[in-house]
Amino acid sequence: MSGAYSDLKELVGLRFKARDLALFKHNRSRSLLAGTGISPFKGRGVDFEEVRAYQHGDDIRSIDWRVTARRSKPHTKVFREERERPVLILLDQSHSLFFGSRLNFKSVTAAEACSLLAWATLNHGDRIGGVVFNEESLSEIRPKRSKQTLMHLLKQASEHNQSLRAKSIPASLSSASGGYLAKALRHARRVSHPGSHIFVISDFAQHNEEALRHFSRLSRHCEMMAVHISDPMEAELPRPGRYDITNGVHRQTIETRAGKVRQNYRQQYEQHTSNLKEQFSSLKIPFIQLQTDLDTSAQLLEHFGSARSRQGARG
Repeated sequence: MSGAYSDLKELVGLRFKARDLALFKHNRSRSLLAGTGISPFKGRGVDFEEVRAYQHGDDIRSIDWRVTARRSKPHTKVFREERERPVLILLDQSHSLFFGSRLNFKSVTAAEACSLLAWATLNHGDRIGGVVFNEESLSEIRPKRSKQTLMHLLKQASEHNQSLRAKSIPASLSSASGGYLAKALRHARRVSHPGSHIFVISDFAQHNEEALRHFSRLSRHCEMMAVHISDPMEAELPRPGRYDITNGVHRQTIETRAGKVRQNYRQQYEQHTSNLKEQFSSLKIPFIQLQTDLDTSAQLLEHFGSARSRQGARG
């Protein structure tokens, strides 16, 4: 898959590549009804399992009084410890990602990463949900361990991706629609549960102090990972020459022959990336980078490793 847009069929097709992705390090449970992430909560658990006859030592707070009255013998409710890890993917589909110079637009690489992580999560037996957002809107999908929920997430990713148009680019990406990353993170704080695993896929063009504050608070009770999407042309100007460029609304001519200009351009990108790494490192949030000119699944596989390799190592 490559190009300026991704569609639902292509995102669904990535499920085969996600089979090799060893997203989490925990071993797979042997139970068909259980996930693999142990709940951080202690006590009776949250999922109802069954009603059975009361036994010595059972918690009297769990007695099912209706069944007890009907059968004239004490019965108790049994709860199963929650073992399915909630995984939330925050997917940025704003216009700052509607750009690419090689294989993919950044928005496409981001959507592909979302799909691969979502399929790998479901394959692992965990609950998958997400927040897909741009400058104007935000769509939330509550985590569930179901293919329907995953398909809903991919549909939202596809629709947001397909809605990107050059003509709809805001007049100023830096001011008019600023704060949408912070808004998505604020929403994630409201809907995420302690122990959740949160992936944030973005170019972090809108990363600011408010966004950093939300990252900090989320990282206190959730496992987080920042997935940075970038294009090679953001790091290095094209070969020396004179170029006419446009964002679909405005047209401009740039000159790339001057060595000083090329050096300043490169340094600005390196400084931005270095600041991101430093800030996330201070919060102990892993930071990985995906490039648009490389296959997305191969890059994720290189970072997370192969599930087959781990199975072979255990075998």
